[in-house]
Amino acid sequence: MTVARDLADFLTRTTVADLPSQALDYAAMLIASTIASAAAGRRIESARIVRELAMERGGRAEASLWFEPSARAFVADAAQVNAVMSDAAASDDSDLRNIVHAGTPSTAVSLAVAERTGANGEGVLAAIVCGYEAAGRIGEAITPGFRQRGFHGCHGAVFAAAVAAARLLGLDAAQMTRALALSATSIGGLATAADTSVAREYHAGLAAMLGVNAALAAQRGYQCEERVLEAPQGFFEAVGGVDGATGAATATRDLGTSWDICTDMAIKLVPGGHPYHAIAEAAGNAAREGNVTASEIESITITRPGMARLGGPLHPRDLIDMAHSPAYFAAAGAADQTFSWQHAGRAKISDPAIHRLIDRVRLEPTQADPRFRQGATVSIRTRDGRTLSNTVHVPRGAATLGIAWSDVNAKYRTLTPAAGLAQQKIEASLQQIHDFRTAPNVATLLRTLEVV
Repeated sequence: MTVARDLADFLTRTTVADLPSQALDYAAMLIASTIASAAAGRRIESARIVRELAMERGGRAEASLWFEPSARAFVADAAQVNAVMSDAAASDDSDLRNIVHAGTPSTAVSLAVAERTGANGEGVLAAIVCGYEAAGRIGEAITPGFRQRGFHGCHGAVFAAAVAAARLLGLDAAQMTRALALSATSIGGLATAADTSVAREYHAGLAAMLGVNAALAAQRGYQCEERVLEAPQGFFEAVGGVDGATGAATATRDLGTSWDICTDMAIKLVPGGHPYHAIAEAAGNAAREGNVTASEIESITITRPGMARLGGPLHPRDLIDMAHSPAYFAAAGAADQTFSWQHAGRAKISDPAIHRLIDRVRLEPTQADPRFRQGATVSIRTRDGRTLSNTVHVPRGAATLGIAWSDVNAKYRTLTPAAGLAQQKIEASLQQIHDFRTAPNVATLLRTLEVV
């Protein structure tokens, strides 16, 4: 037996009845979140370029390009286009253990493959849950080594796409094993490119496309080294810097006792990099509780286990910069006493009041603390000598705190108008997502997303 086969055996025999109701609910929330983020990303240049390339390639018209009237493409191309759109807006989801955006490729792939196969809503939700599980387990096995070695989170996300596609294509355990192995040897992506450019969403598109291609190839009998995950110089060792046995134990322990989507998934309820959401939340809380205005602030101190420096560009100029600037999150949260979707817009990114405070942000190193899951403490010192502090151990929107449909609904209604979707269609599509377990197929939802 191999790691890939152990996972494939478990994930192919898992039925909808085996899954917690909460896991299926969270999968539906991921659909809403991913589509909302894609709406915000539709007009971003990177998304436009990938969409145009797919339309130029043509091929079998079997899956929809979201928000495009009657535009369809080959299933892997459609999954790539839709995943790029969602990731481009930096407003999708993360696994909080490793900041792998597994929901974007698993959702984009599941909806695209379901169009091809005619799968029902319940089958799509189960595919998303199982895909998220594979990405979480393999991603945990290479964390934190993959980041330290310069690799991007797409090295985990590709497995969400491969497993979701494999389930909806009806692959057996042997075929899913090969799909996982092919995905491991296919994916690439460097963090240094993703942190500073639109390569970030390019990686998301590759994860979706390569996962589908791996599943399609495996379905036709394509062979691969099935020990590629745990073998010497294999995936765990090359990408994560861990020996195969250690990686294997992490990826396969306690299968079925819990589900990653219920324990480690988080939906973004504000834009930008998930590691900085708690910083903005804590800064906003502290400023609001003390009724502090931007002009009163003398300094802002971030305390965050594992954060050794204020990474990213200190003064962001655009969405990419903003998404990776913890100083911006702290300053914006403190200046406005909150942090919201508007902080990804041009007006806030260039706000002089926020930029003045950025120069007053400091980092205070602290020891590891298991209570912090991408959390932080922010302390604001005022000119009159007051100090106001707030701690957020886990950002809002995390499964471990519980995710409310009301928050997901608000996100959907805020972001989907950016794609040009009419209000009637926004409400109709959101209701269909709420009722997705009983949907006979995905066609009605995807037709509702077409912009006329």
